[in-house]
Amino acid sequence: MSDFLRRFAHQFAGLDKDNLQRLDELYTTDVRFTDPLHDVQGIEHLRSYFGELYANVSELHFAFHGYDQVAEGEGYLRWVMSYRHPRLAGGRLIRVDGCSHLHWRNKVYRHRDYFDAGALLYEHLPVLGRAIAWLKRRMG
Repeated sequence: MSDFLRRFAHQFAGLDKDNLQRLDELYTTDVRFTDPLHDVQGIEHLRSYFGELYANVSELHFAFHGYDQVAEGEGYLRWVMSYRHPRLAGGRLIRVDGCSHLHWRNKVYRHRDYFDAGALLYEHLPVLGRAIAWLKRRMG
C-alpha cells in the first residue's frame, strides 16, 4: 500500500470551494486532469474546473476505499463520490463509484478519473434521465 496514495486521498478529500489553493500541494503546475466530461491541462485550469464544480453543488464528499500502487509513481484510488445539486434528483444525495489513475513524482502530474457519467449527471436530468432509465431496462 502506498503512503503517497493515502496522503493524496486524505488531502484531496479535504478540498472544498474555500481552499482550492491547496491544489498546488497535490499537483504539478503542468498537471493533466481527465475525466469523462473534461480534459484540462495546467494547475490554473484545474483550479478553475474544480471551482466551477464546487460552486454548483451544495455538498460534495469523497470516500476513498482502495489504494493500489502498481509501479513506482503510478497507482489507483477507488472512491465513492457523494454530492447534492439543487437541480438534480430533486436535491437528493447522489452517489457515484469511481476510480482515479494517478502518475506522480513528488506531486501528481497525470490524473485520470473513471466513472459512469450517466450515474453522475445524465440519469438525474428530468427528460434525459427517463430516457436513460428506459434504455437501461430495454438492454437489461
